[in-house]
Amino acid sequence: LIVCAISFRICICRDSGEFCVRKFLGYGLGLKNNSAPNFNNIMDPEAFLDLANQVTKLKMFPYFDIAHSVLCALHVREDLGPGAQQFSRKHPMSCWLSTMLVVFAGGMLAGGLLGEPILAPLKNTQQLMVATVVWYVIFYTPFDIGYKAAKFLPIKLLFSAMKEIYRCKKVYDGVTHAAKLYPNAYIIMILIGTLKGNGAGFTKLFERLIRGVWTPTAMEFMQPSFPTKACIVASIIFVLDKKTDLISAPHALVYFGIVIFFVYFKLSSILLGIHDPFVPFENLFCALFLGGIWDSLAKFLGKGGVKEGEKTDAKKKD
Repeated sequence: LIVCAISFRICICRDSGEFCVRKFLGYGLGLKNNSAPNFNNIMDPEAFLDLANQVTKLKMFPYFDIAHSVLCALHVREDLGPGAQQFSRKHPMSCWLSTMLVVFAGGMLAGGLLGEPILAPLKNTQQLMVATVVWYVIFYTPFDIGYKAAKFLPIKLLFSAMKEIYRCKKVYDGVTHAAKLYPNAYIIMILIGTLKGNGAGFTKLFERLIRGVWTPTAMEFMQPSFPTKACIVASIIFVLDKKTDLISAPHALVYFGIVIFFVYFKLSSILLGIHDPFVPFENLFCALFLGGIWDSLAKFLGKGGVKEGEKTDAKKKD
């Protein structure tokens, strides 16, 4: 489903139950027994599936939580603009609260909608301490060393890739948790998975309000960002994988494909400036099904009618 967009192609043989994983670029390494790379061989499917299984079992704490917290703190600081340093000195409580809201936004929103305590994500003292230490390093280290180090491109790329792995885990956990409470409510599963994956986008209005900035147009529902769209797609795929037989691939392979999808486009946005690959498909869908083509046709016919009317009026005057 997704893997073809992320440099791999999966051929599923339903009759034999075998999965043939080929490099989309046209070759594989084929390393065996420490031998030299053999570019004529295809990567071992069993090794690939074993790697996918290892990715699904990765522990998020503490390294992935640190990467997530660093990028959240960077987001808050960059959103503050040139006056970020001065604001952090004058309003440390507001700065800390807004950063914590960004870090734990997904769990808070999902918990509130599912009838659970909104502050439940803050009960994990270790995660809260990690987020607080990261916030302090980004805003208050001498000579801004922490901020400059986090902005260093290789470090930022590493943290960005780790956060996308963390995001995939959050989306899957959200879908799984909602499925336990509402086994047949697919929309709720997709909604909770999306909020868990990109909750910070939906709390942007309130997070800025904590810092004294009112931006009523900054609504994620009005202008969804690429992370939100990607989380929606990932949630739909996880729901189809858990609740239907439409996806016959192993769960680990589906999970790993979504991880690569997230990481690939995140790094592409940083290095290549590809910010939203969904835009062409959205434009096509809107033109075909949401009135775009009919509006254009109406405008065209309306202009023709106006021109004919002008000619008739001119003849009457003559």
